[in-house]
Amino acid sequence: MKILVVEDDAHIRQGLIEALSREGYVLVAAENGNQALEHYRKEKPDFIILDIMMPELDGYSVCREIRKWDEQIPIIFLSAKGEEVDRVVGLELGADDYVHKPFGVHEIRARIKAIAKRCLRQKLVSAEAEVFLFGDLSVCPRELCAMRGSKRLELSLRELKILKCLYEHKNKVVTRDMLFDAAWGYEHMPNSRTLDQHISKLRKVIEVDPNNPILIRTVHGVGYRYLEEQSPQLDGHSAPMAAESTLKRA
Repeated sequence: MKILVVEDDAHIRQGLIEALSREGYVLVAAENGNQALEHYRKEKPDFIILDIMMPELDGYSVCREIRKWDEQIPIIFLSAKGEEVDRVVGLELGADDYVHKPFGVHEIRARIKAIAKRCLRQKLVSAEAEVFLFGDLSVCPRELCAMRGSKRLELSLRELKILKCLYEHKNKVVTRDMLFDAAWGYEHMPNSRTLDQHISKLRKVIEVDPNNPILIRTVHGVGYRYLEEQSPQLDGHSAPMAAESTLKRA
């Protein structure tokens, strides 16, 4: 996810960039309102963190302009102004949240995740909301989760995109480049280690035995594969014989 950080205080701006970069976000920075609008049109961010008191063009004015073009993009206001009327003005202009300075890094990260999850879930409703079966899992894009029986497994948007890509190319080898494009997009290409780490984390969520993965199989030197006919083990019991024979043929 690409985040536009608009903040005239260089120390706060750089602190947000460093903290959010470690979370895997792509960051674009602006130090005033005019620059913010320029970056918004050029970079097409997915999320905006917007300071209110800035030179040239304040955050309220920037928000008004952006809302003329896009009513859906999430916006969090940052401000040293803590009066209720200031918060009300910001929210009435269409902001999704209002964070008072000084704030902690953990707080801002939590607010971003909560808002992003809600907004991106709404996008999935129209884009790819249909539930699909992935082995013994029912994957629910609208809820960003998968169900194994009555057990709910939470998924991030990137994990969902990886599963969706594997599902759409079921029984075929999915290359690393294909997964990069599906989960990160053409504009941001992480290295192979990043992909492997995400696959490892995803396996810990969806595999009954992450050390012996059945749903997401590694194809060494190429990528990964999901075999639709596989039937992974349920509730800690052994996998059916059909699944074992499938693995031997793979």
